[in-house]
Amino acid sequence: MQRESVKGRGAQSAEVSTRFGLSEREADGDWRDWVETLDGTPPPLRTHVTEERPRTILSFNQSPDIGFDRSINAYRGCEHGCVYCFARPTHAYHDLSPGLDFESQLFVKPNAAELLRETLAKPKYRPKPIAMGTNTDPYQPIERRYRITRSVLEVCLDARHPVTITTKSDRVVDDIDLLAEMAKQRLVAVAISVTSLDPKLSGKLEPRAAAPAKRLIALGKLAEAGIPTHCSVAPVIPAITDEFMEEIVQRAAALGVDSCGWIPLRLPHEVSPLFREWLEVHFPDRAGKVMSIVQSIRSGKDNDPNFFSRLRPTGVWADLFRSRFRVACKRAGLGKAKFELDCTKFRPPEVGGQMRLL
Repeated sequence: MQRESVKGRGAQSAEVSTRFGLSEREADGDWRDWVETLDGTPPPLRTHVTEERPRTILSFNQSPDIGFDRSINAYRGCEHGCVYCFARPTHAYHDLSPGLDFESQLFVKPNAAELLRETLAKPKYRPKPIAMGTNTDPYQPIERRYRITRSVLEVCLDARHPVTITTKSDRVVDDIDLLAEMAKQRLVAVAISVTSLDPKLSGKLEPRAAAPAKRLIALGKLAEAGIPTHCSVAPVIPAITDEFMEEIVQRAAALGVDSCGWIPLRLPHEVSPLFREWLEVHFPDRAGKVMSIVQSIRSGKDNDPNFFSRLRPTGVWADLFRSRFRVACKRAGLGKAKFELDCTKFRPPEVGGQMRLL
């Protein structure tokens, strides 16, 4: 019998990892085992937010296949609930489920801007673009309440420090005043991810993210404001979302975006069983086909963790997607992203006082 979906959530269970010696939970465990409403059904899964105050805010990496060496993640966990999110396994480090916990047990860092200001003011600091949105979305719903991303951008504008932003939320236009000012000084580039053009499908894949139409509107507003804008068709899920590839490129080009790119589906660690479970709930008729294609582009496995090949799959299907995307961009007159951000304007921020007025 087909399982019923967990409404409003991407993950369909509280799947937890045992990679770190953590105790295993039942797939439908936690409080839902014993708390029920009067009619016998589980109550809606609520979002809990915990404030934390880390000692550092910049994360550095040495990965050879990505174009940045530092990033900021003002939030841990993401309420968007995208079932395919490759960041889900990070919750397992804290004895939390990469499934439902990842999208309902959130952590915020209210002192992110303060920490960033202190870091940028250090005499030995040397600027390179800071990536935001590399792990969890900087414009997920709780940003409207906490405004941490905006406060970080204010510090970067004050210090003339370049930033790249990746999001799947139209909330990014709330900061269009800051972004436009940064764009004038070549300090920012924004990428918005558009996975499909079907709102019902998106509601299953990424239940609390902005609808596709809203993301496209946001792309248009950013481009109109003179902000370097990139449309990311990501992730491309075989036999689920790849049918929208060409039309997304066409619509993005019509909106004036500077470039488009695509990223194939990745299923690291616990994401693989969560995604397989999601397929069985929402697309049981094609679950086998989807995973067969996924494995064909990942050397026969659900996931390829190796540098370079993890972002550049191989095989007939991968070549087909790559060719389709290349033709779509050529027809739309779009090329690859070439955002040259300026690090030469950097000036260490003042600490212990207000930002500069001039």
